[in-house]
Amino acid sequence: MNTTITTTRPLESFAPALPAPAIQTELAVLPRARTSGRHKHLLFASIAALLATVLIAIIVFHGYVAWMLAYPYVAPLSSNPQHAIGTAYEDVVFPSHSGETTVSGWYVPAASDSEDSAASTRTVVFSHGYGANREEDWVPMYDLTKLLHDLRYNVLLFDYGYASTQYKAPATGGREESQQLLAAVEYAKSRGAEDIVVWGFSMGAGTALQTALQTDEIDAMILDSLFIPSSEALFDNLNQFVPLPRFPSLPLIETMIPLWTGSSFGSVPADEVIATPFDMPIYIIHGTKDVKAPFGTAEAIAANQSNALSRSWIVQDGQHELLFRAHPREYVQRTALFLSQVDGQVQAKREG
Repeated sequence: MNTTITTTRPLESFAPALPAPAIQTELAVLPRARTSGRHKHLLFASIAALLATVLIAIIVFHGYVAWMLAYPYVAPLSSNPQHAIGTAYEDVVFPSHSGETTVSGWYVPAASDSEDSAASTRTVVFSHGYGANREEDWVPMYDLTKLLHDLRYNVLLFDYGYASTQYKAPATGGREESQQLLAAVEYAKSRGAEDIVVWGFSMGAGTALQTALQTDEIDAMILDSLFIPSSEALFDNLNQFVPLPRFPSLPLIETMIPLWTGSSFGSVPADEVIATPFDMPIYIIHGTKDVKAPFGTAEAIAANQSNALSRSWIVQDGQHELLFRAHPREYVQRTALFLSQVDGQVQAKREG
């Protein structure tokens, strides 16, 4: 009997030999690749989040700047004509010509004496500057009111909507402000005014010119430190306080202004204001060192005027709205002479 002895081999011996080093390499590389991919995704996500945050911050910041331009801080009224210069006055309230806003102000009747108790038919309407109210003490408005009161002029001082505490409205670069000034002129007419002079300062002077495009009820204007509002002009003024790059700041502010004001700078007829030869006499007073409103613009407007009484006084080294304080006696003499000549011209027209 033949006996065959079979030796049992382990099952592993039948399996083909595998390249162990290759398996180890693949297993080692795969986790590193996945980890690197996650890091890249996290990096891209972080960068995208950072850029989105910066973009939102830029938009919010410029939105806030646009809001500040629409609603500038204006200190509340601190006095009144009776306390400041000893003249009687009335609190007055009337709707703007557009009916969209309400205007409040002071009406100061002209001085009278026993020889001439008749009410004056001459009224000066003051048009204050941007960022100020009807007091505008650096002009100084009370001193001019006292001067006009003693010269037998009625005086109407009022607040534009952005300066009003009770009847707040956004600054619109003159679109609605011209409607408020129109209403002030109409109110003066309702109080018996036959001769109306608008005396404007800074943006209030620019608003006076915009208003003169819409009415024939203004007989003359005195424009001190004339400022014509535009996006470029406001940006240049803003840049004096908060340095900003023209791009993208200016386009962003231009885009956002209408969100707060309901109107764009394109609605301001700046070119028409500069080029128009107004029929009425206009006295333009401007300083050569006015950093807020270039005197070149004032000179250009003055050069376009054709009325025989129109003139300009370019004050050497004069600064924005500080011309009265720098030359008080000359300022009073020049403006008083202009007013007397306007009065004579108006009377001559009526008699002719």
